[in-house]
Amino acid sequence: MFDDNSVPPGNGKGGVPFDRIRHEDETGEHWYARELQPLMGYEKWERFEDVIGRAIRSAENTGTYSDQAFSRIREKGTGGRPRDDRRVNRYAAYLVAMNGDPNKPQVAAAQAYFAVKTHEAEAATGKPMSEIEVARKYLAVLEREQAMSKELEVARPKAGKWDAYCNADGLIGMTELADILKTNVRALTAWLVEINLFRRQTSRNGGARNLPRTSFQRSGHFEVKTEVNKGVAFPVAYATPQGVDLVVDSWGRQNAA
Repeated sequence: MFDDNSVPPGNGKGGVPFDRIRHEDETGEHWYARELQPLMGYEKWERFEDVIGRAIRSAENTGTYSDQAFSRIREKGTGGRPRDDRRVNRYAAYLVAMNGDPNKPQVAAAQAYFAVKTHEAEAATGKPMSEIEVARKYLAVLEREQAMSKELEVARPKAGKWDAYCNADGLIGMTELADILKTNVRALTAWLVEINLFRRQTSRNGGARNLPRTSFQRSGHFEVKTEVNKGVAFPVAYATPQGVDLVVDSWGRQNAA
């Protein structure tokens, strides 16, 4: 799984590459991001910095972030201008591996390595370590984020199909909605009154309009905006993409009945 020939100079330790670049001092074991970068298959530091950034956000989302775990340092001994680097502990390195590109086999190797090391540390102490607890907490958050992402992927094509009808505010007028349903706007709004999405309302100037019920405005299906024409202000109904889905689905059920 590990290619020892690709290992940069480390601390002289034998074994797998991630062991060879592991460092220890009075504060405990740690790794340098500049040494992790090539082992995880990243050629450019900027790309690897993005991975570290995601790892930091993961720690922040689970309330486990600390400056010590992701210490920002200046690289020494490069022969030129010192470069930015990160000194990461085992948990931080684990998060970096978990946030890497899953299509890279080197990232999969890093994930396996740090998962094994974490389990070994737990077994050695005979009791769950705090790192194990926060790792489990992180994985729970990650699972929730992945589930939410899947829901958004399912919803995105449905919401996006109305984009061509939306105005600059992301709303769709009743005339455009009537066009979608291949009917006219008066027939549409009258039908919306019949199915109790809209109600007949009398305006201050004595005119009457079919406008969405307050409950459906609060739920985010419709909005009512005040517009002015020839000095006269009047309310105008708009549907959100969510409201269009509701109307189109209801219209389809009616026609299928």
